[in-house]
Amino acid sequence: MHLQVWKEKTAVKNIFVTMMAAGLIASTAAVAQEGRIQQRKENQQQRIGNGVKNGSLTPKETAHLENKEAKLNKEIRTDRKANGGNLTNNQKAQINRQQNRLSKDIYQTKHDGPNQ
Repeated sequence: MHLQVWKEKTAVKNIFVTMMAAGLIASTAAVAQEGRIQQRKENQQQRIGNGVKNGSLTPKETAHLENKEAKLNKEIRTDRKANGGNLTNNQKAQINRQQNRLSKDIYQTKHDGPNQ
């Protein structure tokens, strides 16, 4: 009888440890995603700055890209505010798609030929 109780307690402990580990992994992934969003913002800002410095972006092109970046940053702040400081998975996916489009716009604008 004593062995049976011990097995049941061990099973409950294993389930608890597994659930805690899964929660930790999920929270770590969420923090990593938040970090990637911030890192991409910084990288894209640097790419725009490099384009200004090397002359591949005109002032008008720079302003256009900066406005797109500012609009996305405002959307991120609004989404976070609406969700208690966090982003939902759907919002993270949407932000990723928007950052991909902005990255493509930066590349295309920097490589669109001689600037006047």
